Formats: sequence, structure tokens, C-alpha cells
Amino acid sequence: MKVLIIGGEGQLGTVLNNLTSSQTFASFDITTIELLDLSQEDNIRIFFAGKKYDFVVNCSAYTAVDKAETDRDTAFLLNALAPGWIGKYAAQMHAGVIHVSTDYVFDGTANTPLTPEMPVNPVSQYGKSKLEGELHLMAENPDSIIIRTAWLYSPYGQNFMKTMLRLASERDELNVVFDQVGSPTSATDLATAIMRILQMASENRESFIPGVYHYANEGVCSWYDFAIMIFKLAGISCKVNAVRTDAYPTPARRPAYSVMDKHKIKEQFGLTIPYWVDSLEAVIENYQPN
Repeated sequence: MKVLIIGGEGQLGTVLNNLTSSQTFASFDITTIELLDLSQEDNIRIFFAGKKYDFVVNCSAYTAVDKAETDRDTAFLLNALAPGWIGKYAAQMHAGVIHVSTDYVFDGTANTPLTPEMPVNPVSQYGKSKLEGELHLMAENPDSIIIRTAWLYSPYGQNFMKTMLRLASERDELNVVFDQVGSPTSATDLATAIMRILQMASENRESFIPGVYHYANEGVCSWYDFAIMIFKLAGISCKVNAVRTDAYPTPARRPAYSVMDKHKIKEQFGLTIPYWVDSLEAVIENYQPN
């Protein structure tokens, strides 16, 4: 089996790349923006020409949430149009697609865990662009799995864990919002889940069931709780003050509630999802700041 991973320079793509060396069920090609610029359809068409993949994993995205409010065209180009183009050329070679999306497709007003079937209502340009990407992908290639995730972190790229550790090295005290809740997601755990889905498909193609799924680590916390646990596990002394969202106005609205219901992905693919604190501890134990 042959698998293409798009977006190998990002958080999830880097972790997936790290996992490929230990996988024997498939061979992997991995692209970065230098190898495959997704801003033009022709780039994608030319890249796919003459190649044959069984599956394509799209980890690429425009993730500058606040910048997307003013840089809407770029956000929609990369998050909405590019997934459709990827789906189109993957479909031509009968390849299934795994595409990563976000909790930002919801408005954050729910008070029970978000299922894949719940109505979507993005309230930011980033969220709107990601939802359009889901729709374009499914229209071009119905043989696709969309995995929405939230609060992703890893030793790579830009994320909350790394930001907190950096700020704690510069300050004695931080303000962190307590009125947004969700579930932190280790990129390692999500990447492992994606590999599980691919391995199952290599053994039985019928196990690749298209549709929308949710993945995050087990448990629930606020950003404040997340910060407290980061410092505790890292052995860092830094005072954290709990503040409301309105104390930190941002160009893009953040969902206040992003707790994911993971039953569908667990049952469909036999996944056991780790508790967020256990996964955070594993990441911090091996984290080496740049």
C-alpha cells in the first residue's frame, strides 16, 4: 500500500512523519510546502500526474486563526479550495482521503459533547474556511474520512503548550482564560489513530468507512486548567490567574465549548483514546525547547 502525507512540516505532519519509519504495512511519501504548494490547483494536478496512491492524508491548513479574519482569501484558498483539489485528484486514482478539520466549525454554544452529526455554525473566518474545505472535499471525493480535532499540541510548530512554557521562562505570572473548555489533543495520539485507520484499511479496504469523525484526548478542562497542568508536569513555578475571555479580546471568536464526543471513531476503528493528562505528561517528559 502507498500513502501520501501532505503538510509534513506542520505539527501533525511532523509526528506522522516520525511514525512512518516504524510502519511496515505501507510505504509513505511526505510533502512540505516546498514540494507541494497547495495555493494553485495546477501544482496539485502536476504533482499527482503519473503517481498512484491508495490513500492521501491531508494535514495541511492555514491555522492563523486571528489573521484569517483579515486574510480571508488566503485562508479560504488553503482551507477550502485546496482540500477539494486534493480530493479531486485523489479520486481520479481511486485513493481514499483522510482530512483533518477543527472544532471551529461549531459556534461553541453547546453544553453537551459535540457529535459529528450536530449542526455546524462557524463564527470565525477560519472556522468558515475549514467547513468549506470539508464540503469541497466530500463533493469531490466521497471516499473521504474527515477527522475534526481540537486544542492540538506537540513539541512542534505553534501551540498552547509551547507558548505557556516559553512565557513561563520570561514571566512569573500569567493570565489564562477559564471560560473556554475542551479537551487537549496530543498530536502523537491523533497521528497514532490515523495510522491505525490506515493499517486497518491495508488489511481490509472495507474497513475504511467515509464520513465525519471527532478525535481529542479523553477528559475535559479549561485553558486555565491546561496551563496549570503544563507547569505542574514540567516542574515550573509560575502563578496562573484565571480570567474571562472578554479580558483578552481577539479578532476571531473562540468557541467557548469544544468538548468532542469520540464514540463514533472509537467504535468504528477500535480505538482506545488516552486521558489528556497522561498524554501531556508523556509529551513534556520528552520535550526539548528549541
